[in-house]
Amino acid sequence: MDTLSHAFLGAAVAQVAFGRRLGWRAATVGVVAAELPDLDFLIHSAADPLLNVELHRHFTHSFAFSPVIALVAALPWWFRAEHCAQRPTLFLCGLAACWSHILLDACTSYGTQFLVPFTQHRFGWDLISIIDPVFTLALLAGLVANALVNRSRKANEPPTANSAPPVSHLASSQSLRAPAATYLWVWAALGFGTAYMALGAVQKSRAHAAQADLARARGHRIERSEAMPTLGNQFVWRSLYQCEGRIHSDRLRVPWFGAPTVRASESLPQVTDRDLTPTETARITRHNSFARFTHFADGWTARAPGDPTLIGDMRYSLSTKAFDPIWGIRFTPPGSPTEVEWVNRSRDRSLSAAELWTEITGAHPEYRSLPTVPLPN
Repeated sequence: MDTLSHAFLGAAVAQVAFGRRLGWRAATVGVVAAELPDLDFLIHSAADPLLNVELHRHFTHSFAFSPVIALVAALPWWFRAEHCAQRPTLFLCGLAACWSHILLDACTSYGTQFLVPFTQHRFGWDLISIIDPVFTLALLAGLVANALVNRSRKANEPPTANSAPPVSHLASSQSLRAPAATYLWVWAALGFGTAYMALGAVQKSRAHAAQADLARARGHRIERSEAMPTLGNQFVWRSLYQCEGRIHSDRLRVPWFGAPTVRASESLPQVTDRDLTPTETARITRHNSFARFTHFADGWTARAPGDPTLIGDMRYSLSTKAFDPIWGIRFTPPGSPTEVEWVNRSRDRSLSAAELWTEITGAHPEYRSLPTVPLPN
């Protein structure tokens, strides 16, 4: 997910879980611990172009490494004498926020290796787009509303009289009313976010059902498939399925109410190590960059139609219509210092907001009803 979503979720989780004991420090530790895992994006190597994409969402996103993240986030207060008693709470606050980052990333299609070093498997649950303003703004609204309510309550509190109630009584009454009164809006934002993820799971199931109907109408037997929400919505899904060595790519519109429709795209041959040219095979060294890229792309690898030297990740495209990979690899000429070059064209992406809106609303002219075929006996 994007940086803002991680920061807001980390702050929200930290506040509802540890705000009563840590005060404003809970949100601070939460934001820091929720942002630190993405520092792995700074890892690069001139001798290994794939090191960055291989290690992003790798060990810094694993549950095994999360205690280190939590400790680093708590360091500003760790060695202060007045906060010694709060060390366990500070650590647990950072741990919860770090886990919120890990699990939120796993809800996208990019994939997160959160069980490193026990397995290198990438977990990507396809419940939400990498950027989703509905989810992000809901968290922001909850945090802002919470801050405004707290400020208003504090401003309206009567001044403390000389005959104040006993400390024990005061602490008791505050502890009884603090959870509901102080964090109601943050709880509401987290509840909305959870429900939004659950709705994403329902929409994903419906997208897979529509995908199966489409493949059946084409006479295809799906060998494996994936359906991913597109940018900022739960209605338009990028559909990929593999059949007899080809990857079929379509866009499915799955409304909350009504029948799904399809915008058919294209199919391309999947590229495996057996499909490399002799020149490309000769460039493979101990780094085995092609195998590593295939693992990163979860096997959704194909040559770019306009540039067959570019082997791209079919999960992400510059175009909503045809496959134009956002990133991929290209084998280098003999004698080059690296066996492949990493091609990242994400800055070239010019997604038309107007076109996406017509897809979301169902006004796009290229969407058609799913074809129907008689069900087998």
